[in-house]
Amino acid sequence: MKVRVAKTAGFCFGVKRAVDKVYEQAEKSASPIYTYGPIIHNEEVVRDLEKKGVRVLNGREELERLTCGTVIIRSHGVSREIQELIEAKGLNLVDATCPFVKKIHKIVKRESEGGASIIIIGDDRHPEVEGIKGWCRGPVTVLESEEEAREFTHQGPERLCVVSQTTFNYNKFHKLVEIISEKGYDILVLNTICNATEERQTEAKAIAEESDAMIVIGGKHSSNTRKLFEICKKECENTYYIQTLEDLDVHQLHSVSCVGITAGASTPNIIIEEVLKECQK
Repeated sequence: MKVRVAKTAGFCFGVKRAVDKVYEQAEKSASPIYTYGPIIHNEEVVRDLEKKGVRVLNGREELERLTCGTVIIRSHGVSREIQELIEAKGLNLVDATCPFVKKIHKIVKRESEGGASIIIIGDDRHPEVEGIKGWCRGPVTVLESEEEAREFTHQGPERLCVVSQTTFNYNKFHKLVEIISEKGYDILVLNTICNATEERQTEAKAIAEESDAMIVIGGKHSSNTRKLFEICKKECENTYYIQTLEDLDVHQLHSVSCVGITAGASTPNIIIEEVLKECQK
């Protein structure tokens, strides 16, 4: 059986940077260490960090109860309000926000302060989008589907500024922008999808088109992994979404001649390698 692994599979720059910062703090800091939310959407990594004493803060209430320690902002970023709260409490702040996400914060802050209404193309429940909303100084709308884009209306003379969640589906973003643009509003579109996301999705699609089965590896809460699964499933019916090797039923692959493997931006290389070796058997 031929096995093909996507070159773009695994940790992206922003995730690797964030995870490295947490391990670095765990090794050198004597004070308690916390991450605001799981540092990445991968349960294996979060569990390993817990063994090293790193605790996860699940929301503002837990943050407000802290009296000391180091708080690490994850790659998804946080709202301006949460960042200022960490600083106001005198906690040691380590900002591991992905630079590409940080760029969006600056854009929406600048444009909203200039009078524009902000549209974010993305998942309203995703922590990255929650953080971006928190840097807007005026009206902000989140759109995720074509239906929402068609129903969207804008009242007033304000210019619209459209940005995207960094891990959003590239083709879907352009479709939603096309729908909004047809309404005739004064609109500024800034494609803030991370280049690594676009490359990962493009490569996954190409491999899925040529494979009899496709394995997509990533955390169950990972937005970018879910999008990879959707893209691959459209091209290859036999597409399987797994978190670790334990989730893989190799018997499903016995009758195929070519298997493709890709993984989300929060998937450690060691998990990808384990799945690869099992397929090669």
